[in-house]
Amino acid sequence: MSTRKLNIFSHVLVPKHEILTKEEAAKILHELNAKPEDLPLIKASDPIVKALGAKPGDILKIYRRSPTAGITIAYRYVTSR
Repeated sequence: MSTRKLNIFSHVLVPKHEILTKEEAAKILHELNAKPEDLPLIKASDPIVKALGAKPGDILKIYRRSPTAGITIAYRYVTSR
């Protein structure tokens, strides 16, 4: 039995995720005219959140590839709920 850990970021179905800085998050929220709670939620227990080291209150920027739209960007608010 192998003891290697799976690198979740290298899987073809996992898009690129990054944690926004407080300044970047404030700028995005201002542009969207939204509060963090208005964004779609992602649980702190999600494997990608754990792998990134994100904490409740962080905002994640997710880059998804699309054959028709190129790259799309989505945002998620990390919550403990």
